[in-house]
Amino acid sequence: MPPATLETLPNGLRLVLAPDPNAESATFGLFLESGSRHEPASLGGISHFIEHMLFKGTATRTALEISRAIEGRGGNFNALTSEEGTCFYASMPYEFLSTAVDIVSDMYLNASIPDAEFERERRVIIEEIKMYDDDPSSVVDENLSAALFDGHALGRPVAGTPAKLMAMTPQTLRDYIKKAYAPSATVAVISGRFDPSSASALVRERFGSLPAGRPVKSSAFPESRAPKPSAEAKRDIQQLQLAAGFRTKGRDAADRYAYSLFDCMMGKSMSSRLFQSIREKRGLSYDVRSYLNLFRETGAWGVFMGLAPENEDKAMSVLEREFARAKSHKPSASELRRTKDFLEGSFRLGLESPRARLFYLGPCVINYGRIIPVSEMMAGFENVTPEQVMQAANEIIDDSARCISRVAPKDR
Repeated sequence: MPPATLETLPNGLRLVLAPDPNAESATFGLFLESGSRHEPASLGGISHFIEHMLFKGTATRTALEISRAIEGRGGNFNALTSEEGTCFYASMPYEFLSTAVDIVSDMYLNASIPDAEFERERRVIIEEIKMYDDDPSSVVDENLSAALFDGHALGRPVAGTPAKLMAMTPQTLRDYIKKAYAPSATVAVISGRFDPSSASALVRERFGSLPAGRPVKSSAFPESRAPKPSAEAKRDIQQLQLAAGFRTKGRDAADRYAYSLFDCMMGKSMSSRLFQSIREKRGLSYDVRSYLNLFRETGAWGVFMGLAPENEDKAMSVLEREFARAKSHKPSASELRRTKDFLEGSFRLGLESPRARLFYLGPCVINYGRIIPVSEMMAGFENVTPEQVMQAANEIIDDSARCISRVAPKDR
């Protein structure tokens, strides 16, 4: 497979080309450095709202025509919004790459935000918010983020709130698009089977003459801001949803590879420490897992589990013992080897499809300004020592940066 290349247009738009002559598909995506953390508090949720509205028509295409152009050729398309970015993409049989580029570019450049569609989609997003509010595992996660990043945009819900959405108008979205959708804040990625020179020409034809614009700035997260120690909610449920989270360093930290290995060792697989100690040995929870989410200058590591309320104290006792063990004992050579093999193997298998490569390469360039070779990632994991994993545990498991989030049954 040829290596991916990165080129920059005069207006600052960056283009990543990742050809694979053996693929049957090609995926085109646009990654925009504008997410919920870039929004003013008064417009919380607008990036996610715009993501929805870009599928609702352009100056020359209706929403149905957009869908038929992609799905009518066997393709699929979607979008997502996160704290730090938005992405739109379409995957097609490789001979229809030009259609994917045409449609996704048209959505990005010429979204019309029709008034009638706006009102309908606003109701759809409010129903989406209600759906997640009915899911206790989503509530415990969202409340944990709100507590860890208390008072900052990183702690606000990506989808916003019904009240904030109801205050927006179609013109609010149009004005924000003009401000945020700048070529200088955008990375285009093409992955799969295609001719690189022809693909580059397709993108340059659609974006090359645009003014650069200015990326939307986000407020930095102050290191002095302390998280809330707890977040509590009650729901009409049987199980207790429990999360223990810690604020961490950001993605530029030199020891981010050790952080990833610590996370994997603790709760990323059925053989991880927490899965074994809480589920397999004691039967306290069906679902126990950890996560690591690194932003530009800060991040979060957390553990989630669902369990019977009467087992909370037992589970927390086991959790505390595992935390203490991770901080006081370095992993054995064999455990670290297994963890590295799992993490490296999962990473490599995750890059097999054109779409998966797109979702690796786009964030690479958005977050680090370059393509990080897979060999560099593998070397980063391989160079981590047992001592560095223990050091990562001591940096992450810091009581001053801890929060416990609970969603409990109403009678508990």
